[in-house]
Amino acid sequence: MTDTFSASPQLAATALTQESLRHELDQFGAQQQQLFAEQTPVTVLVEARSGFIDSLLQRLWLHFGLNTHPELALVAVGGYGRGELHPLSDVDILLLSTTTLDEATGRTVSEFLTFLWDLKLEVGHSVRTIDDCIEIGLADLTVATNLQESRLLCGNAETFQCLEERVNSGKFWPSEAFYQAKLQEQRERHARYHDTTYNLEPDIKSSPGGLRDIHTLSWVARRHFGATSLLEMSRFGFLTDAEYRELVECQDSLWRIRFALHCELRRYDNRLTFEHQASVAKQLGYQGEGNRPVEMMMKEFYRTLRRVSELNKMLLQLFDQAILNNGQVTEPIPLDDDFQLRGHLIEATKPALFQARPETILDMCLHVARNSTIEGIAAPTLRQLRTARRRLNRFLVDIPAAREKFMDLVREPNALQRAFHLMHRHGVLSAYLPAWSQIVGQMQFDLFHVYTVDEHSVRLLKNLNKFSDPANRERHPICCEVYPRIVKKELLILAAIFHDIAKGRGGDHSKLGGEDAYQFCLEHGLSKPEANLVKWLVNQHLLMSVTAQRRDIYDPDVVTEFAKKVRDEERLDYLICLTVADICATNQELWNSWKRTLLAELYYSTQKALRRGLENPPDVRERIRHNQQMASALLRSQGFAPREIEVLWQRFKADYFLRHTHKQIAWHAEAILRHDDPDKPLILISKKATRGGTEVFVYSKDKTKLFALVVSELDKKNLSVHDAQIMNSKDGYALDTFMVLDHNGEALTANRHSTVRRALTKALTHMKSERKRKRPPRKLLHFNVNTRVDFLPTKNGKKTLMELVALDMPGLLARVGSVFARQKISLQAAKITTIGERAEDFFILVNEEGTQLTDTQQAQLREALITRIDKAKK
Repeated sequence: MTDTFSASPQLAATALTQESLRHELDQFGAQQQQLFAEQTPVTVLVEARSGFIDSLLQRLWLHFGLNTHPELALVAVGGYGRGELHPLSDVDILLLSTTTLDEATGRTVSEFLTFLWDLKLEVGHSVRTIDDCIEIGLADLTVATNLQESRLLCGNAETFQCLEERVNSGKFWPSEAFYQAKLQEQRERHARYHDTTYNLEPDIKSSPGGLRDIHTLSWVARRHFGATSLLEMSRFGFLTDAEYRELVECQDSLWRIRFALHCELRRYDNRLTFEHQASVAKQLGYQGEGNRPVEMMMKEFYRTLRRVSELNKMLLQLFDQAILNNGQVTEPIPLDDDFQLRGHLIEATKPALFQARPETILDMCLHVARNSTIEGIAAPTLRQLRTARRRLNRFLVDIPAAREKFMDLVREPNALQRAFHLMHRHGVLSAYLPAWSQIVGQMQFDLFHVYTVDEHSVRLLKNLNKFSDPANRERHPICCEVYPRIVKKELLILAAIFHDIAKGRGGDHSKLGGEDAYQFCLEHGLSKPEANLVKWLVNQHLLMSVTAQRRDIYDPDVVTEFAKKVRDEERLDYLICLTVADICATNQELWNSWKRTLLAELYYSTQKALRRGLENPPDVRERIRHNQQMASALLRSQGFAPREIEVLWQRFKADYFLRHTHKQIAWHAEAILRHDDPDKPLILISKKATRGGTEVFVYSKDKTKLFALVVSELDKKNLSVHDAQIMNSKDGYALDTFMVLDHNGEALTANRHSTVRRALTKALTHMKSERKRKRPPRKLLHFNVNTRVDFLPTKNGKKTLMELVALDMPGLLARVGSVFARQKISLQAAKITTIGERAEDFFILVNEEGTQLTDTQQAQLREALITRIDKAKK
């Protein structure tokens, strides 16, 4: 037997106890954290930890007498085999033998492993013969990959060499099969992260563009070329010196974040969660007010992922050519003097085309937009593009010829579908527009904006394109009707590009972005009226969503005010498309039938107002009469006498008939007239979805805590209230309507109706709700939303409009309702909006006398709400 490592007699004789070694590990860990804080290069620390563990295992190998067992070897595999260990990385080892271990040796190995676990080391182990390794490796790609990175720690060198020879032979995972398997493995891994580098809580190792993408390049290169490092890859000509330095720089950046994260954690994890983003940013030296350090760190992190992702795709394409096609090149098809098609990839015909004439970068993008057979950019051309981007001495927008081509792209019907995503991915938009280069990787530390600003804007462009496809009519009925008839779609596309382009600068991003858009339009040959329309769209891109979700759109004054800002139907059409595309591009979970219905109602109400003329307001009394006549006809058909209908309706105020449809009025009246005990609450739940949600109608003797009780019970049933119409009859009965959605943002299923009805009936009968305190979601714990109460001006001065901004905690509405009750304030309507971790709610209130709140009452209410809500946070 040949032992690779020798140990001094003193070391071999030293008693190695758990206590002493645990102390060594703790000391080493503390020393590494201190060195990290002192800016020691992370590569040094990672390699040092691997060396420290090497030494520890070698000492224990001798301590347990495993060096006396012939043919047994201790092998580091996986990341440990590469000599890369972060503070919480698994120590993956293989105990290798030529034959099955005898019982005594097996017991010793078991004692050795148990000792390591008792030291609290995260050890991943396997005990196998060489034949076992080959058999399992052939069946399991992960095992095969780990074996490829194996490294002898101690024990029999010949045993290890025998394994290496078999692993490196052509029979064990031929390079072609290995490459295809690794490519598929990467596709599946990327799919788990929705094929985007921009996740709110990304995985440093596994997200697209993460460390695994660098490892994949190394694994493929090792298998095919025998390259054992990134440096060796460059010597085979598949990696230029600049690309090698870039990959090393990116790996170093990702390692620093991973090392800092591991210093914060107790258990192994590579997810950069909200819980740890702030502390990791602080460790890495980012400074600033509020969330600024996190946003700065994440911006650099996302940009690193993008660089790795682009290099990964380019190099794998080169490997594809070398490994699968054996270097054979397919014949190109000319497209013009500058470009040709090779397979499904576009390729430049000249080696320095983009440097000589940078505007041809946009010619390439136009080809992509116009030719549906083009699926991507050939690796040599992508390499040329990357070089040209770095060497540009001005932005492409400053080149007159490029401006013309950019506008051709904006006007090209298929550019949204085919070109803009590719232009974003490969940095063309950043090379063209200075302001765009500033938002690349710009994140916002909240739960509402799932994507970075640049990714969100590109997704918005994709969503606009969906409106031209009739297949999306069911999901987006208005937009699929409106978008095809918009004549100058380029104005909408420019508004989409600029709508968030000023985020991160400070100030109002809508106003700043509008100014940028206006100048851009004039510089690109658009007329002043066209430039003004784009500017208006950027300035007002939030107007429609805010009005629909946070204002009482059934109030004619609100619709009239909105219509005055929109001014004409052309702007309304542009704005509805931009608004819907924006919402859907912000967060995949935001768009639901409730929002679709709200925006549709605002769109059609505004359209009617514009066609009628804003100087001709709707006749409210005529609408009330119409609703009563239609509802009465429905009730008479059910057998109710006109007199009993009239007697019931005499108890209701005029506002009730204005704010409900004739079908709602008939539904309520039928149930009330059949209700046998007026002292008992009546709960109605709509059988079909209403405006995208489920309507819950409460008829009961009005009491001060009624709203708080209802929302508390609904919250306990995991139902969210999105809208509330709170009304009283003339004789003191509540006529309250709540629009609720389940936790998926959908209407309630029929099998839940009876449970909800019973719970509400019980709570309102006894006028109490059993307290069931729910824990806030984990993610909410890491956000601080300052509670804010604002009172808005009103035209008629009869009611008070209040906006509440607060952390969206469980039971928030119930707490708000209890404050209203204690302050003897009556709620007349509510619009409930959740924006990530923020609740932005709108309430219409009156005081005990039924009039607008006085300044003193407003001040008292503000103080009471802030105190009550902030107390619940603690």
